[in-house]
Amino acid sequence: MVPILIVLLLALILFGAGFALKILWWVALIVLAVWLLGFLVRGTSASGGRGRWYRW
Repeated sequence: MVPILIVLLLALILFGAGFALKILWWVALIVLAVWLLGFLVRGTSASGGRGRWYRW
């Protein structure tokens, strides 16, 4: 009985980790897309150069 519970617990943990990693990949792709779009839509600064669109 204990080995079955250990296998089921391991399968549950691996399924949860896989789901979390898949969500993190989607979040990373969305952040990358927003970051790349920021370079395309950034405005010009008062001095005529291209300014940063973020405030880091």
